[in-house]
Amino acid sequence: MTGPARSGWRPGQAVARTEAAGVRVVMDLRPLQRPDAAPLTAAYLDGLLTALDANPIDGESFAFLLALDLDDPSGRWTNLEVVGRRLLPPTRVLRAGALTVDPFLLRGASVGAAWRSERGGSAGAVYHAAAGALPIASGIPVVAALLDLAPWLLPEEWQRGRAARFGQRVRARLLRDAAAVIVPSRSAAVDARRLLHVRPAALRTVPLAPRPAFRPGAAVDAGPERERLGLGERYMVFAGRFDARQDLPTLLEALGTLAAEASASSPARSTAASASSAAGAWPPRVCLVGASPDDRASIARAAAAAGVADAIVYAPALPDDRLAALVAGARFVVHPVRSDATGTVAMEALAAGVPVVASAVGALPEIIGPAGILVEPGDSRRLATAIRAAWSDDALRATMAAAAAERAMAGRTWADVAYETRAIWAAAARPSPMI
Repeated sequence: MTGPARSGWRPGQAVARTEAAGVRVVMDLRPLQRPDAAPLTAAYLDGLLTALDANPIDGESFAFLLALDLDDPSGRWTNLEVVGRRLLPPTRVLRAGALTVDPFLLRGASVGAAWRSERGGSAGAVYHAAAGALPIASGIPVVAALLDLAPWLLPEEWQRGRAARFGQRVRARLLRDAAAVIVPSRSAAVDARRLLHVRPAALRTVPLAPRPAFRPGAAVDAGPERERLGLGERYMVFAGRFDARQDLPTLLEALGTLAAEASASSPARSTAASASSAAGAWPPRVCLVGASPDDRASIARAAAAAGVADAIVYAPALPDDRLAALVAGARFVVHPVRSDATGTVAMEALAAGVPVVASAVGALPEIIGPAGILVEPGDSRRLATAIRAAWSDDALRATMAAAAAERAMAGRTWADVAYETRAIWAAAARPSPMI
């Protein structure tokens, strides 16, 4: 297969609009029932299904798999033809063991859900896997969205126990057997081949899109958010899930370096302080968004130990429009990470016209380009230098913001993601088993 569904979108590239034939799609919606447990997967499913719902096509239908003990979120997509909802037992109580149990559970549910889909006008059936588990030997093609490679890039964090190691080996085996594996970036495709030995012919690059609220105009609503949080005119934002993928220790070390400069007489301090005195205090302040109460307590202890407790402002998880306003009003977004296959945080910042200071990891170099500063992961001194420059150098910041606005003009949307995904489904689908 050629075209956008195979090679992936590039900034400025138009996406054709010839829709493929509709298929029956079996999809596990359990991440949407517990979005806090898997925020990236939940956001992906929400964006994809919302775009599909906005443009339904003939022959397309869905069979949703849901946890029986949680609320069903699928009712909000009123234009989708939902032919069935299968309720599954709560395997999440097994923790890492769910990766071993779920493939067998999903097998039976997916075969039954796709049965005789052609009678409803579908061109065939596929199982679209976005959650961690995939069905084993389901009899219908599996299209797997591989949004996160941290379990294999950082095995010391995600494969500590025997059950976790075995579960991830099972998952890797099923990914190698999938009809198609969707990855969100070129770097993720490289990692999928290198770490999981996914067949190159099965890989499809489909970059994600920013949420609609992230746009340059969102900055007009930044004032009320700054007032609520006690932020000044100049601040940076750190947004994302607080786990081993995020490199918060390096950020705290970098802030500690800048704080030490502020208390010492040095050229670096003088330059930074004089450049920023008109717009805000030095050292820089960072707004950490979305930390849970437990996360916030541990971060506060680490920040106090690093001597930068006063440099951090905490914001709760915010609705899209308020988060977009906070990001759009920031001097820049700071995003030090150890693993990032999607680059969603950076993508949304650029869509709002805001530069990004980030680690040169995963998808971030290809997404950010000249619209930010990239540093080696784990290097706190280089991160401090990058923060100092983005904070105090107005000309540099303006150049990066212009590059961010140029990338935002390319205007990739979830409609593009939906179109490319439909093309992959159509290419992979085949008549469902007649059992």
